[in-house]
Amino acid sequence: MMKKYLILIKHSLPKIEKDIPAAQWKLSEEGQIRVPRLADSIKRFQPEVIVSSSETKAKETAGMMASILQLELHVVEGLQEHDRSKLPYLAQDVFYASIHEFFQKPDQLVFGSETANQAHARFQRTVQSVLNDHPDKTVVVVTHGTVMSLFVSRLTGISDQSLWNKLGLPSFVVVDLESNSLIAREYNV
Repeated sequence: MMKKYLILIKHSLPKIEKDIPAAQWKLSEEGQIRVPRLADSIKRFQPEVIVSSSETKAKETAGMMASILQLELHVVEGLQEHDRSKLPYLAQDVFYASIHEFFQKPDQLVFGSETANQAHARFQRTVQSVLNDHPDKTVVVVTHGTVMSLFVSRLTGISDQSLWNKLGLPSFVVVDLESNSLIAREYNV
């Protein structure tokens, strides 16, 4: 019997449009080019189900992957990024400093509309619901770097900030659900 995994994917490279909320950003041309390599990289884990965040860049990444892998796509609320929807576009240095503080003070609202603990709790509940809906399947979740880092950190014990710093666009980690351990990771697909 094939072992079952949870494959968490950070969406591919978006086209940054400073006047549009990040949740509505679409994939860039380069981001679209990267998706087939991503799909090819995860084939060895025999994915059976693809679910996606409702954010555009994640849905586009997941939709292209589902087509390539010939799997049905499920869009699920609750897999979206840490809620920063009311924030303007932040300069890179300000954004990185805010993310650092976010990870360092998980129970405090440091920026956006959720604490790290709140974002993790929402994401964790949703992932568990997805796994319950698809028992004994290898599930792919296409999501976002911050919530993915929080989830993987708390599941495996690795540093959330360290993981977040490494995740490229796209990137993925594979979790063995029996041991809650990372068995594979690719930070720049």
